[in-house]
Amino acid sequence: MAGKIGDDDELSENHDINITPFIDVMLVLLIIFMVAAPLSTVDIPVELPVAVAEPPQRPLKPVFITIAEDLSLSVGETETSFERLYIDVGIATMQKRDTRLYIRADKSVPYGEFIRVMNILRADGFLKIGLVGLDESAVGPEQQSPAGSAVTGAGQEP
Repeated sequence: MAGKIGDDDELSENHDINITPFIDVMLVLLIIFMVAAPLSTVDIPVELPVAVAEPPQRPLKPVFITIAEDLSLSVGETETSFERLYIDVGIATMQKRDTRLYIRADKSVPYGEFIRVMNILRADGFLKIGLVGLDESAVGPEQQSPAGSAVTGAGQEP
């Protein structure tokens, strides 16, 4: 018990609660939980089931949009520019906006230019866009070339 010195120099009991140790303990617990909470949610081991879905059917004549290393564009085998891209894509798809388009880009193409092409296509109403990349399991590291590319999630490119 704590004592209190009064006006008449008489010691009397202090009935106030000293909360300083309580606050110290709460702050220590808060810090422990702030450090421990992110560590407990980082890695949760989960065995996911294997998907047995077949890859989507590849169209008979896919429309490829190619962005070369020098930022030149082509739709199929036709050279084009950023200003004519939507026109040439419209011609290649016969103005069918639900046609899936495949974009092939050189790995040295800046991300901004890639997004610029996607924005042009989206503004024109083409929302089904696939990305083409190399399938490392099908092509060895010594054989990786633009001709050996594969459509991501959609099978082999012609």
